[in-house]
Amino acid sequence: MRFFAFLLTASLSLSVVPVSAQEDVRPPPSKPSQSRQAPRPITLDSLFERLAKAGSEREADGIASLIERRLSRSGSDTADLLFSRAAKAVEDKDYPLSVELLDRVLALEPQWAEAWYRRATVFYLLDDPVEALADLHKAVTLEPRHFGAWTALGHLFMSSDEKSQALVAYRKVLQINPQTSAVQTIVSHLAPEIDGQDL
Repeated sequence: MRFFAFLLTASLSLSVVPVSAQEDVRPPPSKPSQSRQAPRPITLDSLFERLAKAGSEREADGIASLIERRLSRSGSDTADLLFSRAAKAVEDKDYPLSVELLDRVLALEPQWAEAWYRRATVFYLLDDPVEALADLHKAVTLEPRHFGAWTALGHLFMSSDEKSQALVAYRKVLQINPQTSAVQTIVSHLAPEIDGQDL
């Protein structure tokens, strides 16, 4: 929840010295700088680095939540508004409206990976795995660390019995977020079956 870095600013008092007195006024001896360095902004890259190094699933979940919030902002107020309306349409189970709204979002922000991922989810709910697959591929092309899209790809491949491709997708999730226990379980069951096929 708390991922904004707040910067503290101190007010500086400026003393005005009359021009006639400036020659006699010397600046006080310089002291070591007491000002604190502003904290470095938390970037998406740094969050993904922290996610890969998380020591527990609980810690990873917190970091993943911050990443998802970042990914869910496009930088365009209009696109973000349409995106939120699309999410509301999904809540109301009005999937065609959600797709229509997300189409508009993607017309405005075609490089927004999260919008492709969300539309893929709606296509899946509409029982259209072909369109869902296309959108998921677009999402991971734009943001290769999108663990949600990789997880969805794994599930989609599993549902169509393409287990080897599912395993690739699930392993990708674990490269990004090694603490995902549900995916760890899937991989532990799936890997012996797939990796042993060539033996």
